[in-house]
Amino acid sequence: MAAVAAPTPTESVQCFGRKKTAVAVTHCKRGRGLIKLNGTPIELVEPEILRFKAVEPILLLGRHRFAGVDMRIRVKGGGHTSQIYAIRQSIAKALVAFYSKKEIKDLLIRYDRTLLVADPRRCEPKKFGGRGARSRFQKSYR
Repeated sequence: MAAVAAPTPTESVQCFGRKKTAVAVTHCKRGRGLIKLNGTPIELVEPEILRFKAVEPILLLGRHRFAGVDMRIRVKGGGHTSQIYAIRQSIAKALVAFYSKKEIKDLLIRYDRTLLVADPRRCEPKKFGGRGARSRFQKSYR
């Protein structure tokens, strides 16, 4: 029996990931396996723990899936950690869209649902009568 041909991925896809106010956009196309973040290689992301968090989808699915894929990631807004979480979400969504295989999507969701689904929590606005959204100034009776 003949070997099953690998699925032909689409030419290029563009996906975004969000966390709080950070937005990352990933352009994914056929290439040599380069992953650039704001124009620099993703291997230069510091600290190392956040870099591993950013490349989690790549480590989960295996490097062999990235041999023929180039990714250009642009990220803006938010803080360092929020940007990393937006990056990992956009990478995961781009891979699912590029290969369009259900097994990739199932594997990512089974590991961590936030890889494909955005976290809807936002910062609550401050109200009058206190220092924050919920805390109130101390009350005095005399």
